[in-house]
Amino acid sequence: MLLAAGALSLLPRPAHALSPELQATVRAWSGGTLPREARVLLDIAPLVENGNAVPIRITVESPMTAASFVQEIVVFNERNPQRDVARFTLSPANGRADVSTRIRLATSQQLIALARLNDGSLWSHSVDVVVTLAACIEG
Repeated sequence: MLLAAGALSLLPRPAHALSPELQATVRAWSGGTLPREARVLLDIAPLVENGNAVPIRITVESPMTAASFVQEIVVFNERNPQRDVARFTLSPANGRADVSTRIRLATSQQLIALARLNDGSLWSHSVDVVVTLAACIEG
């Protein structure tokens, strides 16, 4: 029976449903506002064999001009020891709102990428990732 309960935790959540842990983290970052889900794409494999170095790419639809640009991109996770995965500061000089890096994932979990535009609007994209070999577990 314990195995069945664990398997249920890996089932996808309904669309747009953030875990309570991520909701609290997003609200703290955004000052209490939940962002709209659009304009941001968090590109990560849905099934990761090894959580030690997982490639991610975040792109945001933006002209990146002086009148309209992405100021900040952040990535938060649900179950790592630290929720704050990555933070990027951008300006029109970047030309594109497109960043990539490698991260560690402790276990299967939900990730969210958020973008703050210069007009104050907040945008997001969340994904669920299954990790078969965990990383960054503190013991």
